[in-house]
Amino acid sequence: MNALLTELAALVGPAHVLTDGDLSAWTHDWRKRVQGKPLAVVRPATTQEVARVVQVCAAYRSAQPDRRISIVAQGGNTGLVVGSTPDESGQQIVLSLQRMNAVRALDAANLTVTADAGCILQTVQERCHAEGFLFPLSLAAEGSCTLGGNLASNAGGTQVVRWGNARELCLGLEVVTAQGEIWNGLSGLRKDNTGYDLRHLFIGSEGTLGIITAATMKVAPLPAAQLTAWAAVPSMDAAVQLLGLAHRHLGAGLTGFEVMGQFALSLVAKHFQTLRVPLWQEAPFCVLLENSDHESEAHARARFEALLEAALEDGCVSDAVVAENLAQTQTLWQVRESIPLAQAEEGLNIKHDISVPISRIPAFVQATDAQLGSAIPGVRLVNFGHLGDGNLHYNVQAPEGTDPAQFLREREPEVNHIVFDSVVAHGGSISAEHGIGSLKVDHLVHYKSLVALSLMRAIKRALDPLNLMNPGRVLAP
Repeated sequence: MNALLTELAALVGPAHVLTDGDLSAWTHDWRKRVQGKPLAVVRPATTQEVARVVQVCAAYRSAQPDRRISIVAQGGNTGLVVGSTPDESGQQIVLSLQRMNAVRALDAANLTVTADAGCILQTVQERCHAEGFLFPLSLAAEGSCTLGGNLASNAGGTQVVRWGNARELCLGLEVVTAQGEIWNGLSGLRKDNTGYDLRHLFIGSEGTLGIITAATMKVAPLPAAQLTAWAAVPSMDAAVQLLGLAHRHLGAGLTGFEVMGQFALSLVAKHFQTLRVPLWQEAPFCVLLENSDHESEAHARARFEALLEAALEDGCVSDAVVAENLAQTQTLWQVRESIPLAQAEEGLNIKHDISVPISRIPAFVQATDAQLGSAIPGVRLVNFGHLGDGNLHYNVQAPEGTDPAQFLREREPEVNHIVFDSVVAHGGSISAEHGIGSLKVDHLVHYKSLVALSLMRAIKRALDPLNLMNPGRVLAP
């Protein structure tokens, strides 16, 4: 091992091969559920250094297969499925891309931005905004997550209803393969019909096939106006009805559509008392809508008001408010983004990141709520998420007065079984935007088709025959 570490230090500099001291930023997962033990944290500064690190580790693994050296690529370490932290073997290299953090270029004519994989998402957003463009990928962790991690997990967020997941925004990648070769696919072309589209293999692969080192992404001109509204709705069926009206009235202007259950909002009101949570006591669900308009604020407001008037007449909205200024808009979004933080304040919980066809979400919620309530009297359900694209964060909180840690230990398998079976029964997926990581790897074999799993394993063997890249994640050993 010392020989390997010495060689890695020669490649990236001794200061960037970390083996002792406080390594918790790299070894603890975001939710503090696990703590790994790496052989070292290696911090390359260039794509060429990443390639050399991979080559050295691959050679070492080939020469000493019993040591089972492997690589865990890591960006901001904000994942929620324990997919980017090392295991406890002490034989994994955490390859941190945080030093590779530059925005390389913004091509105004091509409407693209190219950035290093370690670039913080918010940095990409701000660079684009400063030059009059919108980079629409937006999620709660944008101040610390990285572009490479977003692509490795195919992140979604609040703008998917209009712009799609990270996959839909990506036009090209630069990747270091499991053999340490560099594939430069950063062309930024929207049309390139020259065989297999390799970028789609690496997007969403969670670092199990290769290491994304840079990406070329789509941008768009900044809208002339963005308005936000908050509506109370009498049921999940009504929320789906409101979504249909929003599509008809706003068209492509609908850039956000979030649903939040009453209990989820009550936690925000309880734990963040300085935030004013609108209308939450008046209805079982509230909806946050965003309208982006390329004409004017007056035009945007008129369309929004027409939508809400129609919704009130149809009965799918009982009350609504439209933000009058930027401060009010930011407050409404802060309430939405504070739900996970408020839930954490309430205690440990069981998280689910699931997707269901929008038309079947009301039936899913009704059926699953009933099953969990029957199995665990007093269970509390924190239901919120991106209804506009069919993605719910359907989280389960222990009954009042129950020890949260004990509840997690004793009931998580049962809860997961109920929720995942219901998701599949309603035509959905057990992971919408967080990925599989190691947290859901044992579930995937029960909820993914055998044909799909066979194809995935064939791809893994072909691209990473040494099983060097993030082993035990996505696919079970």
